[in-house]
Amino acid sequence: MNKRRVHYVISSHWDREWYQTLQDYRYRLVQLVDRILDGFETGTLKGPFTSDGQAVMLEDYLEVRPERRATVEACLRDGCIKAGPWYAMPDEFIVSGESLVRNLRLGRDLVREMGGTPSKAGFVCDIFGHNSQFPQILAGFDIPAALIWRGTNHVHARNLLWRGADGTTIPAYRFGQVGYCSFAIQVRRAMQAEGDVDLDLDRVREALDSYMADEAETTAVDPILCFDGCDHQEWDQRFYPLVLEQIAKQDGPFDWRHSTLDDYIDDMLPQADRITSLLEGELREPADGTPNDQQWLIAGVISSRVWIKQWNSRCQKLLCHWAEPVSALATLALGRDYPTGFLNVAWRWLIRNHPHDSICGCSIDAVHEDMRFRFHQCEGIADRLTIEATKKIAANVSGEIGHDQVRACVFNPLPVDLDEPVRLTLQLPSEWASFGRTMGKFESLPAFHILDAQGNRLPYQRLGQTLQSPKLAIHDRGQRSSKTDDIDVALSLRIPSLGYTTLAIQQAEIGEPTRHPVALGLATSECTLENDLLRVSVEPNGTLSLLDKRNGQRYQRLLTFEDSADIGDGWNHGPASNDQAFSSRASSASVALVHDGPLMSTMRVRLLLTVPEAFRFDRTMTRSDAMTDLVVDSWVTLRKGADRLEVTTTVNNTARDHRLRVLFPTGAQTDTYLADTPFDVVERPIALREDNHRYRELEIETKPQQSWCAAYDGERGLAVIGDGMLESAVRDLPERPIALTLFRSTKRTVMTAGEPNGQLQGEMAFRYWLVPLADAPNRARLSTLGQLLGAGLRTAYAGPFEQRAHATSSGLPVEADLLEVSGDVVVTSTRFVGDGLELRMFNPNTEFIRATIKLGNMAAGMRQAQRVNLESKPLGEPTEIVDGTMQVDLGPKQIATVRLSA
Repeated sequence: MNKRRVHYVISSHWDREWYQTLQDYRYRLVQLVDRILDGFETGTLKGPFTSDGQAVMLEDYLEVRPERRATVEACLRDGCIKAGPWYAMPDEFIVSGESLVRNLRLGRDLVREMGGTPSKAGFVCDIFGHNSQFPQILAGFDIPAALIWRGTNHVHARNLLWRGADGTTIPAYRFGQVGYCSFAIQVRRAMQAEGDVDLDLDRVREALDSYMADEAETTAVDPILCFDGCDHQEWDQRFYPLVLEQIAKQDGPFDWRHSTLDDYIDDMLPQADRITSLLEGELREPADGTPNDQQWLIAGVISSRVWIKQWNSRCQKLLCHWAEPVSALATLALGRDYPTGFLNVAWRWLIRNHPHDSICGCSIDAVHEDMRFRFHQCEGIADRLTIEATKKIAANVSGEIGHDQVRACVFNPLPVDLDEPVRLTLQLPSEWASFGRTMGKFESLPAFHILDAQGNRLPYQRLGQTLQSPKLAIHDRGQRSSKTDDIDVALSLRIPSLGYTTLAIQQAEIGEPTRHPVALGLATSECTLENDLLRVSVEPNGTLSLLDKRNGQRYQRLLTFEDSADIGDGWNHGPASNDQAFSSRASSASVALVHDGPLMSTMRVRLLLTVPEAFRFDRTMTRSDAMTDLVVDSWVTLRKGADRLEVTTTVNNTARDHRLRVLFPTGAQTDTYLADTPFDVVERPIALREDNHRYRELEIETKPQQSWCAAYDGERGLAVIGDGMLESAVRDLPERPIALTLFRSTKRTVMTAGEPNGQLQGEMAFRYWLVPLADAPNRARLSTLGQLLGAGLRTAYAGPFEQRAHATSSGLPVEADLLEVSGDVVVTSTRFVGDGLELRMFNPNTEFIRATIKLGNMAAGMRQAQRVNLESKPLGEPTEIVDGTMQVDLGPKQIATVRLSA
């Protein structure tokens, strides 16, 4: 009888921070790696160690033990240590698809830099569910298989096939009853009190026989995986002699090998045709009632500590839509070195915040306070790179800047032209002339004209101003302090795709008033805004009524706020049996018209939502009788010609133990809705599973999004786009309301009696857009609007001083673009990799599409295009770019990366 090979893998699932801080965990990590290396040196450890699918463990270790770098690198070269493919083990829904790609690239590059070969195991053993494009992402790195646990209840089948959104199908290994800890807990009794004393090896042998019998039965292929790598567990030297005993055995049904996950995959792949169980799309199945299976999806982390999600979203967009593409623009326009080193450092800081217990917001307070520093480092680098690139371009636009002028270059981060009213904050010298509205000049209004790139005077709408604002201008030979008058204006602009247009702000003559020509504003009453497409009115309770003029559909009670108890923690929203859910529908609101003009009008809707101060965690388990007022302020903006309503809501959170959501009844008669997710748009059922009551972990109505969700029935519907707001639902109610979670305020913290920072006391701000749907949701457009909401526009200013300090070229055009992408695709990245400009996009649709890339004047030197994989390896031969245009074919849900070169 042929023996079945057993791959025994020593590892340790290493949460970088969680119920302890990074430094507490690192103390234990150094001890673990020291003993592993000592075991190799003495020969007491015979086989390889796997670093939990991530390379950051080794980086953290060597920061403390730099003297052992040569030893670690030798172990990586020899295969004694297997590291990667990740830099740090991330969550798959909270971070962007682009962040997942950069994480894998960074981890694999780090292993190679240290002399090793990165692991090809798609190891995500403890992630809280898996996104629909994960098989395609792994395949894009030539990673042939995944190792999963949460999100599926297939406990009786170790080997599964997983088909991703685009059809990419890979084998997946599903860990057993206790997940990646199954072997450690069921065989050598880790995590139990008797684990601290000598093992009863006879009893362990019996447990091992039972374990192997079950694994043999549930494994569809010949090779069997014994993964010995539980949470923060060291190499168990008491148990290890039994492993050597199994390896030395000549009889019995199993052939034991000291192994790695890579070796197991190599052994399994030739038999993948034996695997028949199939998983499809995203894996978010909550734990069912399967006896002894301990997988939990842990679905509530999407909305935990919302400031983390908002800051992470801001950093991702700052890198992908500003620092990388505008640095590429400056490289092509001015010959500047592309700042690859700075960008790599920024990404490294950001990805250190992406481990699932960090980005999920389910750790102790001290862990999340440490995250602030990392976000600051990423944001500081990315912002500085963006400022340097844009100001250098502004200073080098052709034409001399006069002493009474300021040049403003307005940049567009999107790969499509932007043509709409925009809001800018102009920075003008404080010594410029001003005028007053009346004879008394009660308020000083700086007087200026705005000229477009062709020299035409543009009408503009004043929105506000801050006078005498201090500024510091830094250049290569020093710095200069000054003061500016910062004037908020709205004006209609067309800004080229991934490019800029140039404005000249000209000081007016002394005493000359500068005003917008007489025109009606968008406010048609004290509480109504209207343009050619939409009419919105504020009701007495602060909700909005919206008319879509394109199809006559009306939407009522938009912007209703719902507050309910939350007795949960960072892992899960905890609804209370004795809850009281408060609605703003009975509140009274005050309405102010903040701006009114022909280009942009804004109303402020302020209401008090009176809610219980806290939850009573006593025998009554009820919300408290003592009440507090939540001040909810919403600024509602409508632009000329826009089919969207823009909202910024601030909340001063004085309550505890609660969840606040904003509701938008859609009236769409549909059973499914759409939401974006990394590199995809998924369609989900609105109703919960019929047998939900039988599940050990209930399915919840809230699900993850990257920026938007939409409900549409063929005649009417709404999309809601949020910035850093990752949890939404379409409620299974007759009006199909979209519920967007603003925040959860919780007391409970893992491994503590409760900590204060989870309560999120104080003021928070949320930005979201409401888009009524006159036609079926355009998935690519809604995703691009999500990018615009998060990234915004950038303006760089230059006066005579900046031109003298930074001008190096013979003169750039007053308008320029990098490239334009047309077709129903979503562009996620534009950056230099080596000497080539790489553009990544994905098709969010269920049908084939053809995208067109049109090179702009700054990329006119690009002559060749080549498809590459996610690691920049060629996929076929390069093709010539004809007349600055090329086409890219994408299958349904396909991700494509195109490399452009001279």
